[in-house]
Amino acid sequence: MSAQPYFDDLHEQEDPFGYRSRWYEERKRALLLASLSQRQFARGWELGCSNGVLTEALAARCERLLATDISPRAAFQARRNLAHLPHVQVHCASHPEQWPPGRFDLIVCGEMGYYLGAGALRELRRGIDEALRDDGLLVACHWLPSFAGRASRTEVVHRCLGEGLQEAFHYRDADFVLQGWTRGPLSLARNEGLR
Repeated sequence: MSAQPYFDDLHEQEDPFGYRSRWYEERKRALLLASLSQRQFARGWELGCSNGVLTEALAARCERLLATDISPRAAFQARRNLAHLPHVQVHCASHPEQWPPGRFDLIVCGEMGYYLGAGALRELRRGIDEALRDDGLLVACHWLPSFAGRASRTEVVHRCLGEGLQEAFHYRDADFVLQGWTRGPLSLARNEGLR
């Protein structure tokens, strides 16, 4: 499957995945946002931003936010939908081949890792390792059921992304897995002086 034309075709629709209309997507987004380890992040990066619905929610939690998507149409939609947020930049980019400069204290890899084969996943993991700040949080969220075009199982994607990191949180239901990792142990209670 050639990913860029496939996602361009999907994004001929304004909301191809039902991010705005489906309770499933709204709930998943709320779980992800509630799982974040900080109220505010200095610099975030969302890989696979689609039309920018999750990006807009992440923007409220990031002083600066970069959103990328392989599809020029998706990036155009996201850029248009997020034009009112000057601290958000949207770029068309293919990962792991293209990388933004600098480091991030939040990286969100949502619903895109399973399109990558084993070699590309390892490259993605290496790139994320370089881009994630020492105090950063990596978040991944992926659909569990099989579908056409899947190159890697969700379990494989998350095992690869989390390699060498400590799990900060893990949620799984019948449909998706949401996981976060940090370089060191994370206790929100300890950070806020509760223990």
